[in-house]
Amino acid sequence: MALRGLIWLALLFAIAVVLAIVGRFDAGQVLLVYPPYRVDISLNLFIVGLIVLFILVYALLRIVRNIWRMPQRVAAYRAKSRVAKAHAALRDAIGNLYAGRFSRAEKSARDSLANGDNKGAAGLIAANAAHRMHEYARRDEWLAQIDGADWQDARLMATADMRADARDADGALAALTEMQSQGGRRIHAQQIALRAQQQLKNWSEVLKLVKTLEKREAIHPAVAVRLRQLAAENLLRDRRHNADALLELWHSLTPVERHSPRLADLAAELLIALNRPQDARKIVEEALAQNWDARLLRRYPETAGGDALPLIQKAEGWKNDRPDDADLLFALGRLCLHQQLWGKAQLFLEAALKIADNEPLKIRTHRALARLHEQLGDADKASQHYRESALAMNVV
Repeated sequence: MALRGLIWLALLFAIAVVLAIVGRFDAGQVLLVYPPYRVDISLNLFIVGLIVLFILVYALLRIVRNIWRMPQRVAAYRAKSRVAKAHAALRDAIGNLYAGRFSRAEKSARDSLANGDNKGAAGLIAANAAHRMHEYARRDEWLAQIDGADWQDARLMATADMRADARDADGALAALTEMQSQGGRRIHAQQIALRAQQQLKNWSEVLKLVKTLEKREAIHPAVAVRLRQLAAENLLRDRRHNADALLELWHSLTPVERHSPRLADLAAELLIALNRPQDARKIVEEALAQNWDARLLRRYPETAGGDALPLIQKAEGWKNDRPDDADLLFALGRLCLHQQLWGKAQLFLEAALKIADNEPLKIRTHRALARLHEQLGDADKASQHYRESALAMNVV
């Protein structure tokens, strides 16, 4: 505006200079005749009169035009004011939503609908606010009002997220399926699908989604490990009546999963129940080779089947590397009990009892020694160990 004012001022000065120069030469006359009147004026005065007349006519026309357009200007002002208020209401809705004032957020979103362009954004905000207040019917009504083509992906993603949050897994997956049919496949969609599949206990799908999200670095490694183990555990339990199917699943797992003590212990337990001790033994030994764990050592004697001698030889090899491992000594004692090697069993169990550093192991060792003395016909020592096992319990 300042630059424009300077230009107009310079133009006026230029016109003034031109008029001053031209005004010196007043040689012309203008004669106006309208019988019976006659007017004789100078040319300069006539030109000035024309300019003034033009200015007056122009100003009059502007006044008439402004009066004529007054209703339109008032309507435009009111529309602009409504749009500004609608945008302000939309901003308030966003602020209230993230501030936890969900009722106010929904009301502000409703007020922002005064501008039709806000329909998509206001619908998502209001639906989210209604969802946080557990008003699921009203939430769905808001979502149904979002009909703009550009907002459909956002509507479907929000629908899936909120339905998964409300533990409506089927509804969440239906929204994701509709979105993917339109070409949408995003990390957030897969994260929502993972939650929904967990709720539905579709563990094979959970395992696939975890692996996909891991590749895309979209899930914390610790969470991924826990979910993989949880999915594998449940898939193993689902095959607890079929040893072949269980082993097929086991071999399809990654080496990290197969070496997990928790999963290896579960797989061995299920195979032992299915009378497949040899397969269980392989699983336990493979896992122990990678992760030395007490629970696997406790499971190891149960994989002996009819002949425990190979297992005793294997365990004695481990003992050479870990001579002070109480859990290993306890496992050796149980294996010798299974093979009826009473002397060696007593030696290993008593050695385990001496260095046992936790209550459960002491209780198990006392009970194993009690059973050993029962087999040897020494009721007094058996009773003594049963008593010691009972006293070792820390009952509160």
